[in-house]
Amino acid sequence: MNYQILKNIVESELPRFKNIPEEEWSHKISPEKWSKKEILGHLCDSALTNIRRFVVTQYKENDNIVYDQDFWVKAQNYQNIPTDEIISLWKLLNLQIVHTVENIPDEALKRTCDTTKTTPQVFSLEYIIQDYIDHLKYHLKAI
Repeated sequence: MNYQILKNIVESELPRFKNIPEEEWSHKISPEKWSKKEILGHLCDSALTNIRRFVVTQYKENDNIVYDQDFWVKAQNYQNIPTDEIISLWKLLNLQIVHTVENIPDEALKRTCDTTKTTPQVFSLEYIIQDYIDHLKYHLKAI
């Protein structure tokens, strides 16, 4: 499954993160845009939400598990947390996803979860895992 891809992403990004100066992590191009720290914090929040989806969907089909990204980033105040703590959190959450995903039985990958805030729309666990990796890659390009 995709867990090896995710593990490779984590291992390749960590050295790159160390080369980004603190002022670059904290810089905001405008008050309403996220800094690199907030983007990485958003990826931590996404990991937390998706761990729940990856586990719950295996035993409870079509559960509605949503994520209000702007509220979560603001509520967790990533802009004022030391960058190395956010990097450590991101690393550990994604390694936990690797452990979780590699343990999902093949038959559970077809089970579905509703990830929408409004009109119910369900996605297979297999799709949600791939979408998580695609989402991660998208935001890592911004960092």
